[in-house]
Amino acid sequence: MWYVGRAGVRQGPGDSVLAGEWHIAENSMRLGKANLMILSTGIDTNVRELIEGHIASQPESKQRDMRTLHTLILHALPGCRLWFDDGKDGDDKTITNPTAGYGLHTITYADGSTREFFQIGMSANSTGISIYILGIKDRTYLVRTYGKELGKAKVTGYCIRFRHLADIDTGVLEAAIRDGVGMTSGT
Repeated sequence: MWYVGRAGVRQGPGDSVLAGEWHIAENSMRLGKANLMILSTGIDTNVRELIEGHIASQPESKQRDMRTLHTLILHALPGCRLWFDDGKDGDDKTITNPTAGYGLHTITYADGSTREFFQIGMSANSTGISIYILGIKDRTYLVRTYGKELGKAKVTGYCIRFRHLADIDTGVLEAAIRDGVGMTSGT
């Protein structure tokens, strides 16, 4: 497991911290100033503990929903890489909600540079939970394909947001996750 964070890069607990530019040491991909991103290439208890800690920090009803979603996503993506983003920038300022990430997706920017990132994200927010399905090129696809079937959810080009898990059809959500991952695999 590799840790990438504001203090530098290190491999595993207890290893020395390297100063300077930030990289994902596992593949030497430069991130520049980045959020704390903890990656796992397999089943790793430290990343799982961070995700569980984040889930445990939520109100009880949201905890139950997030644990169920975590299990659903792991079922849909067996053996996937796990990620945890604490939502802070290089200056330790909160810029987004913490997010548990699943799978691997390569983002290609307009300048041709690339960055590895998760395919599926799960984040608690003030009004409920958001599931991010990244990498789908057609920004209308999720809305057209799953919007009406999901239930009481707001669906955008890459996000499915809902207040409570009971408000949506989890079978449809799992189908959307599998579909999105299928579309982005190998990218």
